[in-house]
Amino acid sequence: MAREECVAQWSKTGDTSTLRNRKPFPASEQTLLTPSGRGSSGGDTQSSNGTSAQFSSRGRSSHAPPGGGVPLLMLVAGLSFSTRLHKITEPPHVCWDETHFGKMGSFYINRTFFFDVHPPLGKMLIGLAGYMSGYDGTFPFVKPGDKYDHHNYWGMRGLCAVLGSFLPIFAYLIVLELSRSHIAALITATLLIFDTGCITISQYILLDPILMFFIMAAVLSMVKFNQQKHRPFNASWWLWLVLTGINLAGALGVKFVGLFVIFLVGLNTVWDLWRLLGDLSLLLVDIAKHLLARVVGLILLPLFLYITIFAIHFVVLNKSGPGDGFFSSAFQSRLIGNNLHNASMPEYLAYGSTITVKNLRIAGGYLHSHWHLYPEGVGSRQQQVTSYLHKDYNNLWLVHRPDSNESQSGTPDLVRHGDIIRLEHKETTRNLHSHLQEAPLTKKHFQVTGYGINGTGDANDLWQVEVCGGRRGDLVKVLRSKVRFLHRATGCVLYSSGKTLPKWGWEQVEVTCSPYLKETPSSQWNIEDHINPKLPNISLSVLKPHFLEILLESHIVMIRGNSGLKPKDNEMNSKPWHWPLNYQGLRFSGVNETEYRVYLLGNPVLWWTNLACLGLYLIMVAVASIALQRGFPLGPKRMEHCHVLMGGGGLLLLGWMLHYAPFYVMGRVLYYHHYFPAMLFSSMLTGITLDILLKSTDLLLCPPYSDWLQRVGQMVLLLAVLYSFYLFHPLSYGMTGPLAHEPGSSMAGLKWMDSWEF
Repeated sequence: MAREECVAQWSKTGDTSTLRNRKPFPASEQTLLTPSGRGSSGGDTQSSNGTSAQFSSRGRSSHAPPGGGVPLLMLVAGLSFSTRLHKITEPPHVCWDETHFGKMGSFYINRTFFFDVHPPLGKMLIGLAGYMSGYDGTFPFVKPGDKYDHHNYWGMRGLCAVLGSFLPIFAYLIVLELSRSHIAALITATLLIFDTGCITISQYILLDPILMFFIMAAVLSMVKFNQQKHRPFNASWWLWLVLTGINLAGALGVKFVGLFVIFLVGLNTVWDLWRLLGDLSLLLVDIAKHLLARVVGLILLPLFLYITIFAIHFVVLNKSGPGDGFFSSAFQSRLIGNNLHNASMPEYLAYGSTITVKNLRIAGGYLHSHWHLYPEGVGSRQQQVTSYLHKDYNNLWLVHRPDSNESQSGTPDLVRHGDIIRLEHKETTRNLHSHLQEAPLTKKHFQVTGYGINGTGDANDLWQVEVCGGRRGDLVKVLRSKVRFLHRATGCVLYSSGKTLPKWGWEQVEVTCSPYLKETPSSQWNIEDHINPKLPNISLSVLKPHFLEILLESHIVMIRGNSGLKPKDNEMNSKPWHWPLNYQGLRFSGVNETEYRVYLLGNPVLWWTNLACLGLYLIMVAVASIALQRGFPLGPKRMEHCHVLMGGGGLLLLGWMLHYAPFYVMGRVLYYHHYFPAMLFSSMLTGITLDILLKSTDLLLCPPYSDWLQRVGQMVLLLAVLYSFYLFHPLSYGMTGPLAHEPGSSMAGLKWMDSWEF
């Protein structure tokens, strides 16, 4: 009897038909799934220019979400802001990477130039927030644990917390658009609001909450734009297109990881244009308009804004600072306070001059030496010669004749193309030297050392000066001449390999003597500083580069800086497979029971639920695909679930993969926090997956029992989230007293994995 009642009730809703009379669904109904999660039937005259009023009106009426959206959104916003802004000023000392990004915010306030491997927008916003909240830019940010004391730091933390508070709100709106279900959206928002990792990473002076804000804003704008496809070129269509472009520029302007969301939007756009191309109701002129609009909104506008960010960056940071040495001499000449800014010095290199020699490869550094010797087993145990990226007294060299017979009075002789010289390190008085010992890292090259004492050495100290493109007798121009130094004894050429030496070399750049004589920037140098009181000086203002030149150079330096971030000895280096498992967190503050401890770790109940739902989603999609392919009569509700799974869920799965999979092929050092953008997509996918799973309880039970089971499932999920947050919230808001493995700890019994370090 119960089964007959169920069948009767289902037949009222149109969910059944007899198996004997079932007809396969047309291929168009099974496969035409848009990225927004909406299905389209091939039986309608579907048009992207709004000509099919029947389709549009039906889509709006059948897919409109139920009421109550505004109160729920206000609830999400209130909980999100309260969890992120709670205890925002604690601990009152520098935590983890605040030492970097807080310092960079100070550099903007002081207009001091610096170098970082990331684009400037995030640091600019941090500096602006500090300036607007009364911070004067004087705190040194030397190391984690330094007390802020009277310095006003809450504005910089507050900016990050406010932007991080928008993440659950954006996730709620994205899932609501993709699923048309307030329950799915609320599940997603709940997962993010009460995730301890998401809270922690939003509360400190970091780039991550700023980056994730723009990523989620870009995805929301893209999804909203997709929903306008039946009303192209109206005000809302243009608004969401332009907002997508603005947020793409913002994401890329904070970190190069923003490229991943650009790929996501790009793939969505290609799919959308392909759909338009198949719409025979559109003229080719209409398709061309669509293409042009997307080129303007999603390529040209973001590119313009991205370049504008750098233009502001270069205008604001106009004073010399710690980042000068990473850039070329011409770049440095535009910085106030740099020794090359509006400087004057002798135009031509002469014997007896004190000089610095800079390698012409981007971020090649200055020829440098110091008192330390090469370690045992690394060539000859002589004085180290390296390339150093910062200005330093140990970069100074004296130019001598081979016999040290310089003129003691009158005008000194000038150095010419083809001359033989000896370079003496000013601080240690040892000569630049090479011999037939292999280099420390580049084994096919020869070692370069400092040798001799007080200028006394041997024949291996002699170098021939060669002006690139010059002829014998040409003078060596300071800054403007590209110079190579050929070793007389071995025939090799002085070379900066770009490889970072181990700790015994103070992680400076290797300098070698290359037997391969092809001209490359690594073997080319220029004379930068030139001191010789016996020669007249000239102005160097003609060297200032154009904007496009410094823009290109800054990107090359950033890219090479990123590629140079290799794992160091004994440094904690996370693996990508660790991240979804929540295998290991990051210590933000404190190491013992007397210190205020903050530990970045995702709420394990939520993260493991996300991981399980990734597998569950794939199973559900496989079952739905088989059902559609075999033509099973699913009914309107089941078809809508399939469309949401494959369309909206597929878009989120693609977003997760784009923000996670690339890290497996990266050679740079990786950390746990790199997974958080992917975690946002995983949480949104979990919301859709669990919502559809709970709504499918009517496959097991008849109403109202299926409704009761659905409500029980939702309540169990909510209680699990809230209780797990109650257990693990000290990770975010701070712990004192005994450590987790000791009795009396607030985290006693909660160290579920040995790799957790709280």
